[in-house]
Amino acid sequence: MLKASRANELNNRLCARIADDVAKIVSEPPKAAVTDTAIGAGPLEDGRAAYARKDYATALRLLRPFAVQGDAESQFELGFMYFEGEGLPQDYAEAARWTRLAAVQGHAMAQYNLWFMYRQGVGVPQDYAEAARWIRLAADQGLAIGQYNLGVMYHQGEGVPQDYAEAARWTRLAADKGLASAQADLGFMYYKGEGVPEDYAEGVRWFRLAADQGDPGGLTNLGVGYETGLGVPQDYVQAHKCYDLAASIPASKIESRDNAVAARERVAAKMTPAQIAEAQELAREWKPTTGAAPDNPVVRH
Repeated sequence: MLKASRANELNNRLCARIADDVAKIVSEPPKAAVTDTAIGAGPLEDGRAAYARKDYATALRLLRPFAVQGDAESQFELGFMYFEGEGLPQDYAEAARWTRLAAVQGHAMAQYNLWFMYRQGVGVPQDYAEAARWIRLAADQGLAIGQYNLGVMYHQGEGVPQDYAEAARWTRLAADKGLASAQADLGFMYYKGEGVPEDYAEGVRWFRLAADQGDPGGLTNLGVGYETGLGVPQDYVQAHKCYDLAASIPASKIESRDNAVAARERVAAKMTPAQIAEAQELAREWKPTTGAAPDNPVVRH
């Protein structure tokens, strides 16, 4: 919700994602220093195919030799398997070791995952400055979730001096790529005037882009705009619809869902039964216009 502490909101969003989103797919291709063709595409692709069908023992047998030979993508894959305990005992220290080997070769998503490990203290000592160093490398390669989370670190002053203007700059780069969570956060920055001029209409525009993808935060904040009339004409029917959707989307976390339910009940108290029925019908008919890019903390390609 817009009234919550921004630092707590971002922290809660990240921590909630840790439990649920570790194995979603990221649309941006990784950058590996050693190509499949250079090492031998057959067994390497067979290893990835084995992983895709959850034959982790075969994937491990095929991918480990390539990782040992220095293939960044295989090192990244092996690090992920150690992180998840897929085909071998879960071992965060080994996950960090293999992830680092890929990261130093310029593998953007390995850099991103190493950021997560340093930020959370998983497999390595917690170190915000080191986390900031790795997430910047990923962000500099254009990885949207890297740019977004570098913006988060600037917003919170983690490993870098707190700087709302830099937070907004990096968040905008990710938002322009279509990352829904970045669009929702950029809208919040415009609502609060953090790093950008206060502009409710611009905030609503970004909320709507995130909401159109089914982002719960974007939907809830767009609902706030409709309920308060800040940046958009006041419309309780649309507000109720947005809150209803935010409460019902599976991606919503418990706290976010509870906030959306409370907001829906609050605005319903101001509405007639006919208006509530109209809002419910609009919610039933709603469909996302685009697919939200995942923003999970530990990612595969």
